Amino acid sequence: MAYADQEMSGNRIAAFVVVALLHLALGYALVTGLAYEGFKQVMKKVTTVDIKKEEKKEEKPPPPKKVAAPPPIVAPPPKINVSTVSPPIQTVTTPPPPAPIVPVAVPAPPSAPPAPPPKVATKPLQPKGNPGNWVTNNDYPTRALRENRSGTTGFRLTVGTDGRPTGCDITSSSGSPDLDSTACSLLMRRAKFQPGVDSDGNPVGGSWSSRFRWVIPEE
Repeated sequence: MAYADQEMSGNRIAAFVVVALLHLALGYALVTGLAYEGFKQVMKKVTTVDIKKEEKKEEKPPPPKKVAAPPPIVAPPPKINVSTVSPPIQTVTTPPPPAPIVPVAVPAPPSAPPAPPPKVATKPLQPKGNPGNWVTNNDYPTRALRENRSGTTGFRLTVGTDGRPTGCDITSSSGSPDLDSTACSLLMRRAKFQPGVDSDGNPVGGSWSSRFRWVIPEE
């Protein structure tokens, strides 16, 4: 009986120990499970926190640097001579005025003798031969004849002491330059004169004037 009680008490103690161990294991499991769930909730809250990205603020450009204006150029003041020494006084002697100039009369040069009066021809020059033969209608310029041009040429011949013409001037035109030039050209070649004579018997030149009428010759 006593042995049986001891065996039952030993079994009971063992059962209590097993039950206690089960309770401890169950409590540990419960505690560790709750702690793990709590840790998961905390981590979820921590990880779900919105992290706002920091917005980059636009940096304003720095204001332009003010360039200092160059200082104005100031010319140095002119040097002023402050010497108090007075300049030396020079004494100038005024010379006496020059003696007046007495003009000397200069005799005027002798006047040139008057030019001798031109010698007047006592006998005028005379044409040699017939002046009508000096220019004729047979000398008609071909172009003027073809164009039926006519007219009267007035002329004046300048004659030298040898009786030969030295110049021919047209005093009145025929209206055709070729008729006038032909007349003068023929007169310079063909005209001849007897020179005039002055009071001393010396030959003198002169001038002779006349007119020539250009008439178209009949066929």
